Amino acid sequence: MIDPSANRPSTFSVVAAFAAVYIIWGSTYLAIRVGVETLPPFLLGGVRFVTAGGLLYGWARARGAARPSLVHWRSATIIGGLLLLGGNGGVCWAEQWVESSVAALLITSVPFWMVLLNWARPRGVRPSGVEIVGLIIGFAGVMILVNPTSLAGAGGYRRIGEVVLLTASLLWAIGSLYSRHATLPKSPLLSTAMQMLMGGALLLVVSSATGEWNRFDIGAVSPKSILALAYLIVFGALVGFTAYMWLLRVSTPARVSTYAYVNPVVAVVLGWAVLSEPLGPRTFVAMGVIVTAVVLITTHRRQRGARKKAAELTGETVIPRVSVTTCTAPMQRGPNCSGKPTPV
Repeated sequence: MIDPSANRPSTFSVVAAFAAVYIIWGSTYLAIRVGVETLPPFLLGGVRFVTAGGLLYGWARARGAARPSLVHWRSATIIGGLLLLGGNGGVCWAEQWVESSVAALLITSVPFWMVLLNWARPRGVRPSGVEIVGLIIGFAGVMILVNPTSLAGAGGYRRIGEVVLLTASLLWAIGSLYSRHATLPKSPLLSTAMQMLMGGALLLVVSSATGEWNRFDIGAVSPKSILALAYLIVFGALVGFTAYMWLLRVSTPARVSTYAYVNPVVAVVLGWAVLSEPLGPRTFVAMGVIVTAVVLITTHRRQRGARKKAAELTGETVIPRVSVTTCTAPMQRGPNCSGKPTPV
């Protein structure tokens, strides 16, 4: 695990951290797909986040993080419910029927929801022309991938799963916007741990309420699913999170945020190579269209922020505008979308 306190990173450390964020976070869709083959989806997510959150909480407190207050726990419960129960839980449930590659591409709709929600809120910010173009392109990419003309009378649970994935993206966006103003601990590590603990606990409650515990047969769980769960806990949550936090300290936000473009591609390739998921022309076209839209929206946001900073440094008058942090990647975005990531 990379030490976030390192001040002078070696080239090898930087490359290894980027590889972790690119490949590990992109591979979590594959791991979820393998995990839900024999593990109930909400139980899988609950065990994963309670375990990872507990370990991270203990580490944060041991490193001197202050004891959180009740209002901190309330905020963590709301954010964990939206991000991990609604967002990641939706991904786990949908991947029982939807290929990991398709799930990864549909989850890239998060930045589109973020822009629209930020526009729709009271005194919201109207998206720029470039962002509107990105929204239109992204919507077209999703329609290519889902093929709405076949929704009626075809696909069964698969079609429902695709709708659930889009809904999960919406819930993640709502949680991300809420977290920007929520009262949270000063320690990003402790804040993330609390959100994982509460989100995981809610997933376990839903698992019990939906009867997963009654249907669960531990003897039927395959070794592959157990390994997938362990991978999601250790690598997807703990290693990926630490690498991302460390990169935010030693690299530029523009470089670190490139994971948003790479993760869906990694997920598509791994789904095809490991699980033999179909990779036809429509998937390729949709992947290109969606990634292009994400690039347009996120790079324009960064450029606008850079222009604002430059104007401030030169003493020019700057009209305040609220920027939207895109939180794209397989449910691995920050709890407050401002450099405090919540891994998946």
